[in-house]
Amino acid sequence: MLGEIPSNEFKKYLQAYINYHRDFLNEKTIDPVTKKASFTHGRLRSAVRSLLTNFDNLFTYEKYPELKIPTTTNSLEAHFSHIKDISRIHRGLKRKMKEKLVETILLNSSIVKKIF
Repeated sequence: MLGEIPSNEFKKYLQAYINYHRDFLNEKTIDPVTKKASFTHGRLRSAVRSLLTNFDNLFTYEKYPELKIPTTTNSLEAHFSHIKDISRIHRGLKRKMKEKLVETILLNSSIVKKIF
């Protein structure tokens, strides 16, 4: 939904989710050995906290419509997948050579003006 709804609507949904599941998110489990309490759903709490903390960055594409920033990272992930495929083919490369390979791929696929 992140790329399909405006930021203010997403914020309302997120806040409603937090309010509805507050008890579940605050559930704690006591370790029988150490007697220390920790959140039962720590990873979920971490994800919710991350959304709240990084909320402004999630909707950068709305702030700068003239830049035509995509609403998803699909094209970026596809490009990195392409780089991984190429580097996997050359799996015997030492780290330094692999870095040069990745740098060459990135330079050749960038939007910078080509000199030649």
